[in-house]
Amino acid sequence: MNRNEVGTRVSLITIVINTFLCIFKIMAGILGKSGAMLADGVHTLSDILATFVVILGLKISSRNEDEHHPYGHEKFEPVFAKIISIILIITGIFIGYEGMKKLISGEIVTPGRIALLAAVLSIVIKEAMYWYTIIVAKKIKSLSMEADAWHHRSDAFSSIGTFIGIFAARRGYTFFDPLAGLIVSFFIIKVGIDFYIRATKELVDEAADPDTCKKIKEIALSIDGVKGIQTLKTRTFGHRIYVDIEILVDERLTVKDGHNIAEEVHDTLEKKIDNIKHCMIHVEPALIELYQQDQEC
Repeated sequence: MNRNEVGTRVSLITIVINTFLCIFKIMAGILGKSGAMLADGVHTLSDILATFVVILGLKISSRNEDEHHPYGHEKFEPVFAKIISIILIITGIFIGYEGMKKLISGEIVTPGRIALLAAVLSIVIKEAMYWYTIIVAKKIKSLSMEADAWHHRSDAFSSIGTFIGIFAARRGYTFFDPLAGLIVSFFIIKVGIDFYIRATKELVDEAADPDTCKKIKEIALSIDGVKGIQTLKTRTFGHRIYVDIEILVDERLTVKDGHNIAEEVHDTLEKKIDNIKHCMIHVEPALIELYQQDQEC
């Protein structure tokens, strides 16, 4: 099963679970007269929309190169991740606005027991969905799916806040119900902003992480005939990376011998580092006198 199929299967499962949970939470919010639970239900509805975006992103980013996209479609995934992050931010603002409005107006009623039950159920289910989604997201290296996993966890956080608010409100502190929604909205907005920044970094050709760059250098230098590395440049491309590396070889080698060394570096790097999409090797002559002096030092 390929990356797109795995991600789509997980996303469809979470959509089904979220649909039932969303309906139950909204009904519990209405019947239990809880603004916090109603807002929590709307948050779950945003989860469903975000997961549809993930499916679309995985489908498009998994397409092969074509005439209009000769480098592939991987960058579509961070684009969709940004869409999810915007959904998160808007959801957080909406929940915060509703909480603030009720605190200012003072129109607060004591929520019913069904709202409390819905909050407990939501915490358990959404946390389980987070772990299920995040494990697969890291396995297939999908940023949009990872953002969607955190969308599930933000809903779990929202439900924790909702539970505390409803519990306190049922004990007579009715202002806790909208206050809980206001506090949770802050964390939802923060998660959305964090993923927006991460997606932006993938779209502006940021370098690969230091550990990956270190591994690239170590592998290249381990190849017989490579005397050193003159330059190394990397850039992220969705969940993949491009590598441009200049290796130093003995200046007395034939063009064919130099090419063979470069080809071995290329093949070894792409074999040992899964997320390298393409590796460009440039050969530079290492002046043998300078190389010998370096070895003696």
